[in-house]
Amino acid sequence: MRGLPITEEQAKEMYEEHAPYVYGIALMMTKSRALADDIAQEAFLRAFHKYHLYDLSKPLRPWLFRITLNLIRGTLRKQRWLTWMGQVPETAASESLEDLIMQNEREQELWMAVNLLSGKRREVIIMHYYTGLSLRETAAVLGIQEGTCKSRLHAALKQLRTDSKEHHLFIGVKENVK
Repeated sequence: MRGLPITEEQAKEMYEEHAPYVYGIALMMTKSRALADDIAQEAFLRAFHKYHLYDLSKPLRPWLFRITLNLIRGTLRKQRWLTWMGQVPETAASESLEDLIMQNEREQELWMAVNLLSGKRREVIIMHYYTGLSLRETAAVLGIQEGTCKSRLHAALKQLRTDSKEHHLFIGVKENVK
């Protein structure tokens, strides 16, 4: 990988270890396979080019997720702009995100409820529960204070519990991920 601050072996190892998570976050946030593919590819290209800025004393995953999240936000912002300008942005394929990721009915109901959360609350839920980042790491990735992250997580879980007719779905999620 000529001209890049990362060796080919490091790049391959980074991609193989983290690609499923980067793609998964992009898919959950955009609800589009094509956009998720593009975002995941661009996230790794940026990570390879900016590897010299990565602090080796810190975990790699939060840094990668920050890059991914910035790309997602930019893409969604661009889609809103295109919609406002009268162009139709790319939409998700006919298969729903629930069919792609969730296997049983309870998980599908949970995912639909998560999708109804505001973007900020959904980000915290996805980063903390899906990727398994600690609250401190989630806050760092999102560029917010840990207290703000905890507040958003608390509000998201409260909203999920309130909105859900099957309260037991969300109790299991919180207990299993601690």
